[in-house]
Amino acid sequence: MIQDNEQQPGVQLTDPTRDGDEVETFRIHMVTWNVATADPPDDVTPLLHLNSSKSPDLYVIGLQEVYSGPLRFLSDALYDDTWSHRFLSTLAPRNYIKGNKGGVSLRLSLYGHTLCFLNCHLAAHMSYVTERVEEFEYIMDTQSFNSKKALRIADHRLVFWFGDLNFRIQDHNIHFVRSCVNNQTYNLLWSKDQLNIMKKKEQMLQEFEEGPLNFPPTYKFDVNSNHYDTSTKKRKPAWTDRILWRFQPKAPLPGELHENMVVPDMKRGRQLGQDKEYTLKIRQDLYTSSEEYSISDHKPVIGVFTLELKKMFATPLVHLQAEGEWRADIDATIVYHPLESFPSSTWDWIGLYKVGFSSVSDYITFVWVKDDEVAFNEEVIQVYVGKEEIPVQGGECLLCYYSSVLQCIIGISDSFKVKSKEDLLPETIDVLERTVESEDSQLWYDVDVSLFEPGSRESQGF
Repeated sequence: MIQDNEQQPGVQLTDPTRDGDEVETFRIHMVTWNVATADPPDDVTPLLHLNSSKSPDLYVIGLQEVYSGPLRFLSDALYDDTWSHRFLSTLAPRNYIKGNKGGVSLRLSLYGHTLCFLNCHLAAHMSYVTERVEEFEYIMDTQSFNSKKALRIADHRLVFWFGDLNFRIQDHNIHFVRSCVNNQTYNLLWSKDQLNIMKKKEQMLQEFEEGPLNFPPTYKFDVNSNHYDTSTKKRKPAWTDRILWRFQPKAPLPGELHENMVVPDMKRGRQLGQDKEYTLKIRQDLYTSSEEYSISDHKPVIGVFTLELKKMFATPLVHLQAEGEWRADIDATIVYHPLESFPSSTWDWIGLYKVGFSSVSDYITFVWVKDDEVAFNEEVIQVYVGKEEIPVQGGECLLCYYSSVLQCIIGISDSFKVKSKEDLLPETIDVLERTVESEDSQLWYDVDVSLFEPGSRESQGF
């Protein structure tokens, strides 16, 4: 049962809050699950806690061992994979929008605060504990982003590290471990958990926090059961699946320096000073596993967090709107102007969406901002949309400005009505129907377009 307002001891990190700051709350629901190549269950409602009284602002779902055989790979290239489709079809009716897929890591800016989510599947087996740490440190050191503010994972103000980290319980025999699990005396196992052991030795690991492991070990189960491994190998239960977080360390005072300490550079120090002006706190409201799913030899792990923050940016980066009447028999114009400075690019585009869209890729059509620019001054910029791009069926729509550098939507217009075919004059409808028939006869030229996102210039070649 979720205790949304219950704060677990020892899991809150804070920055000082100044009197008079206006603080916003932001709720994150995280899931990590090694699905062992299984197909998704029919119902993921319990996993997402959709019946909770508090709805998350953001779901972050990290899966490991999703099946990627040749046939599945081909179908996933044309459509969402089955797991993404299951989560999206469940969350879309509740007005959640799918962001870009993240492979190993995903970053975002939340009102100016930089967040990074790192989903890992580290080396297996009891004896490979050192290799697991080395893999993690390699990812932290080598993963880079196209961002001046946060080039590396460690540059982000808040990092979540989660996944099948594969750390085991060492020294204790299987009978003692299972006895502790059966008696729910999990604390007797914590000191022999390999991740806890390595955190005492490795500085990078020491920067990460984790809530108490007050739930049963999540590995290894017999598939389609809640019984731990009954095979001849009889692997010891272990908390292989974890969710941790890290605040960017503050620069130490001169008296706190010691020989082996890694000191933040001056640029990072200035950034930390700026961040101090904007409160960011984190509270873990829930850390547990879900035992009702048995399609894998792992149980999913759920972490629910509440962030309290002072916004660095309170307005969207771009304001945009549809100008004049929109219908399929006349060209249209988009007007936009930047509200804040941002790194623009020739790859930026504006998409036309139905109200209630659920993914960035759900656009009806799009235009390249720079290519289709027709007029501009110091205040506003106009972008041209050809009538052939406007949907004949009409409906309630809105416009979204997508930044290729920031890799996200940075401006959304108010909704507006695109007139449908029924709203047009009979002679106009005849012309449109002939146009549509002509386009249908040429459809085979456009087969490959579905494989490209708007950010790929290859889509212009068709």
